[in-house]
Amino acid sequence: MADWVLWLIGAGGLVVFELFAGTFYLLMVALGLVAGALVALTGAALWLQLLAAAAVGVLATLVLRRSKSGKAGKVDAANDPNVNLDIGQKISVAEWNLRAGSQPSARVMYRGAMWDVALAPGSAAQPGVFTILEIRGSRLIVGADAGTVSNASSDNN
Repeated sequence: MADWVLWLIGAGGLVVFELFAGTFYLLMVALGLVAGALVALTGAALWLQLLAAAAVGVLATLVLRRSKSGKAGKVDAANDPNVNLDIGQKISVAEWNLRAGSQPSARVMYRGAMWDVALAPGSAAQPGVFTILEIRGSRLIVGADAGTVSNASSDNN
């Protein structure tokens, strides 16, 4: 089998793997393999084929990395409602534990389980309805809803 055919089979295999992986980086390496196939078509030596494949693959990968498509968006799942559907939900806190030198905390029933609750900076530690702003492990970080903090019943979600 001709060298160029082997290069193209390798490139096709990488394209198939890329479909499962969902990354463009494998496509850039596949472009390098296509470059190796083109050099093989000219009848060049194997070392030139390998050099062309490596050079094009690395160059294409660097170009992709510098482009907008190559930069992964950094999403903090702890406070992103698109990742964690609990963000933005309401909970009712009947009583806050106020200890000197520590942040106000509470225990509430939420989605059928007891959760530790911490108050976000700038919110008053009064009984009432709060919005989940962030989740850190098994702790809900909450902030007060405007106009809803009052003597709320202990009815929790």
